[in-house]
Amino acid sequence: MRANERTLPMRTSFKLTLPLFVALALAGCGDDDTPGVDGGPGLDGGPGLDGGLDTDASVDECDAEANEASYSFGSQFVEGASSVAYDGQTLRHVLILELQRFIQRLTTVIDGPDATFDTAENILAGLNYYFEFDGDSDGDEPHGIVTMPETLQRTFNDVSSGKQIVDKLAGNDPSTDHRNWTTGDFRGWSSPVGGSTPTTPETLVRAWFALLAERGQARAEGAVSMGPGGESLPVHVTPEGLDLDQLIQKFLVMGVAFSQGTDDYLDDDVPNKGLLSPNTRDGERSWTILAHQWDEGFGYFGAARDYDLYTDDEIAGRGGREGWSAGYHDTNGDCRIDLLSEMNFAGAVNAARRDRGATSGMVDLTGDAYGAFLAGRQLIQSVEGDLTPAQLDELRGYRDTAVGAWERAYSATVVHYINDTLGDMEAFGTDSYSFLDHAKHWAEMKGFALGLQFNPRSPLNAMVDGGTETLFERFHALVGDAPVLATADEADITAYRAALLEARDLLQAAYGFRAEDVASW
Repeated sequence: MRANERTLPMRTSFKLTLPLFVALALAGCGDDDTPGVDGGPGLDGGPGLDGGLDTDASVDECDAEANEASYSFGSQFVEGASSVAYDGQTLRHVLILELQRFIQRLTTVIDGPDATFDTAENILAGLNYYFEFDGDSDGDEPHGIVTMPETLQRTFNDVSSGKQIVDKLAGNDPSTDHRNWTTGDFRGWSSPVGGSTPTTPETLVRAWFALLAERGQARAEGAVSMGPGGESLPVHVTPEGLDLDQLIQKFLVMGVAFSQGTDDYLDDDVPNKGLLSPNTRDGERSWTILAHQWDEGFGYFGAARDYDLYTDDEIAGRGGREGWSAGYHDTNGDCRIDLLSEMNFAGAVNAARRDRGATSGMVDLTGDAYGAFLAGRQLIQSVEGDLTPAQLDELRGYRDTAVGAWERAYSATVVHYINDTLGDMEAFGTDSYSFLDHAKHWAEMKGFALGLQFNPRSPLNAMVDGGTETLFERFHALVGDAPVLATADEADITAYRAALLEARDLLQAAYGFRAEDVASW
């Protein structure tokens, strides 16, 4: 231990360390596809810190032109008010990204002069700061998202208040869950983590947290973890090839946003919930209950409200017009980026990435999802009072299209990372092989794939022909709970390559992907 080590017995103590992590987080590594992380709006390398408070673009200098967003609906009850709101969903997107930044920078901080995070207890406190976020005590702290021009919302509470990640993780808000994720229905991970095998989404996340904290303390005490090739490993990558950063972030995107969107707000299996909500005014608010349910599902998909005006390159942060190319745009021309309406997150970003990577010319996940979300909302807006049975069936059709495209975006992303993992294995024994890349690609594949079980209408819920296991269970039996590394026996390496190809074929058949797209992703 370092001599200046200090502990964090209370949450308020941790709050004092937040600006350090906000600053360091902005320099973190992103996904291999774009600047920033998967589902993230290009947080790396931006000007200024702490939510863009220090940018060079002032309101006086900004010359943004206003555009009209398609996903914009006025209130039937309050003159001049919008009836669209999903701030809690946006805050959870932000918190998941902030948690990932904390993990990515943990090694740098442990190796530095500040000893705040040199114990497992304090590392867990840092992780739980985001996972169990307390808006009452910490909501006025600045978030770490940086844009040009700066963000409209400067603090967490400016985005939303009273929201956490953990409270909406699959199994923790069970009233609409199509399976009981806390009593044995959770599948896809069967190996011990830290001495016990997690059996629920939350226990899996907390087991990964505990492993990360244990590794962080060991590094602070001088035990630098080494990879199979003798490479020094960051705290979040284990010698077995588990990239905890990617596993945690991808699984939370799926276990919170995808689960809540598909199995709660857009589902129709519980009276007065989701699509079965009444289309009547929600108290004194400016929207109907049904419209708000639909909007919250849209919020978890993560699309900006003028999503249809972006190119795939722009959504993915891979080029395009000035002011659009980082995955966000000042739509209303107020010289601020509104996180609640002008930025793309999560599934919306992955849909664009897979559209870009498809070579058949027949893939439009962004258009399919947004078009259906928009049409469904227009239908709800057009009806005064509850929908007729025929109108509800029409709304179900829009839901099926939107959710289908959303899941296909993630399953195609799983294919993408299977391909990357196969490429890593082909490089075994060569100078081009990177253990860190291999661990990262495998973890992204596994983290996303674990979440496909949360959609009640997933094609992976079907049974394997003639068997007793679902396609989902078969997929995870093939890919396992850790990558096969270059140090394995050649027979095991060959067998795992074959298993990955079989898993990829399973996804291709289940989702009807074209062979050329599967190869190009």
